[in-house]
Amino acid sequence: MSYAGPDFDPPQPRRPRRGPLTVALAALVPGALLGWVVYQTVGGGDGASAAPAPRGSAASPAPSTRSASPADDGKQHSGATPASGSLQGKVVVVDPGHNPGNFQHTSEINQKVDIGTNWKECDTTGTSTNDGYTEARFTLDVAHRLRTLLEAQGATVKLTRDGDSPAWGPCVDERARIGNAAHADAAISIHADGSAEGNRGFHVILPGSVHAGAADTRPIVDPSHDLGTRIAGTFLRDTGEPPSNYLGEGTGLVTRTDLGGLNLSTVPKVFIECGNMRDSKDAALLTSGAWRQKAAQGISEGIVSFLRES
Repeated sequence: MSYAGPDFDPPQPRRPRRGPLTVALAALVPGALLGWVVYQTVGGGDGASAAPAPRGSAASPAPSTRSASPADDGKQHSGATPASGSLQGKVVVVDPGHNPGNFQHTSEINQKVDIGTNWKECDTTGTSTNDGYTEARFTLDVAHRLRTLLEAQGATVKLTRDGDSPAWGPCVDERARIGNAAHADAAISIHADGSAEGNRGFHVILPGSVHAGAADTRPIVDPSHDLGTRIAGTFLRDTGEPPSNYLGEGTGLVTRTDLGGLNLSTVPKVFIECGNMRDSKDAALLTSGAWRQKAAQGISEGIVSFLRES
């Protein structure tokens, strides 16, 4: 997401195979930072190799290595029939950030909605790479891939938007309500950042404690932190993308209280900024279909780990 947008305020400054690496990554202490240090130690920092799966993670399909382009929207991976599996009976809501139609509906997305702590605009346009590959396209692509992986584990997956429906939005408060109404066992909002060149890496946004107006995140703070920490570890391992070098102090984790999608959620929920679309190195990854499959795999394995323990 672009931090220039109204719902995204500028950031404040400042287990199949067992072994030592498996234990270190699975522990995630303190958070994703330890996973990054271990990852660098084994020479995985360039994303060329992946560490063994952490204890308790699902045996999942290998990431796609076929040639792909931004136009590869992942639809060939979506729409799978839910299978019997370890997540049978679990519900996951996947929220692909923004909407391609937001650019044509600026008056609608500028409507104010109540996010508990204050009022903010319904949604933003999101960001894009310098070559014009939009965040909205990226997030839907990853959401389709993620849905397929989770459905293969037996989960029921609901998307807050899909394809051209709706034409704009939904508003951030409605995105939260979709997860709440589904009684989701876990929810995730997928984004990519729009920061400056040289700022790169992923970060997972956790809900802070909010009790104001329509918002009360207190019951979901702890489970959301668990969910986000697991996703940070598996995303790092599967994609090779480093934790953000400009937010989170190297942990890959950021806590915020200004996001309506988190403030209004009554189910465990996190955001993930998969990388910075305005950085040339990150943009090369985000526009690769093969890498987006790895991103979906990393997110999926974190969610699976969380749901198996919950």
